Amino acid sequence: MTTINYRTVDVDGFSIFYREAGSPTFPKLLLLHGFPSASHMFRDLIPLLADRFHIVAPDLPGFGHSDMPARGYTFDRIAATIDRFTEVVGFDRYAVYVFDYGAPIGFRLAVKHPERITAIISQNGNAYEEGLSDGWKPIRAYWQDASQENRNALKEILKPETTIWQYTHGVSDLSKVSPDGYSLDNFYLSRPGAEDVQLDLFGDYKSNVALYPTFQNYFRTRKPPFLAVWGRNDPFFLPAGAEAFRRDIPDAVVKFFDTGHFALETHAAEIATAIRDFLR
Repeated sequence: MTTINYRTVDVDGFSIFYREAGSPTFPKLLLLHGFPSASHMFRDLIPLLADRFHIVAPDLPGFGHSDMPARGYTFDRIAATIDRFTEVVGFDRYAVYVFDYGAPIGFRLAVKHPERITAIISQNGNAYEEGLSDGWKPIRAYWQDASQENRNALKEILKPETTIWQYTHGVSDLSKVSPDGYSLDNFYLSRPGAEDVQLDLFGDYKSNVALYPTFQNYFRTRKPPFLAVWGRNDPFFLPAGAEAFRRDIPDAVVKFFDTGHFALETHAAEIATAIRDFLR
């Protein structure tokens, strides 16, 4: 049985919740979740890796059990908080697993502290324009015109049925998708203040796209050991985004799985095996 500890820590005035497993003597692995989830998305992966890695999986500010920030929170500020979080919990050198929102946050950490990053695993975590599907059109419209009409249109993405669709789209056997993940996500999204925080982040996502050349320059110059594990049927981040990592890191390993955006819901065992082989 794997022991997983559930902790909170103060990070410059923010209460950050995190899951921790594995011996502190093991190589360190930081898990960064995406929208609209929290560290519970790693509930199946952590037990499969804790015999080899010291794992820490925080809830990002505004997500899960971590503090809800005020309006106007940005990806730069989230990355700064998680950067300080790694220092508070003693993660001085670590591999990082990034997914969705976790990718631009993790890539910011890598650009700022390349000496701390031992490897990167990206699971449907994009850094290339060709990786963005047409599903981003409503959000792009808000980037170009931050009108109340365009903001209100994005509320569709926050509806419970949309969350469920994110989990089930592209999955061939829906019986493999536990309701636990999307039910928790919908609970967190229903909290007072959560809607505006998420809409603000939709608007600020353009800052991540603006940083794509910076991320790509880091990949090209530093060439970190890199593994992409990708749900092939993701409606938001296309397979071309996974293949693009090889353009800047020729030795990058790219593996596709016949599933959707939340690939860990159906392929946690296969992804864990890929990580263990890659980081061996």
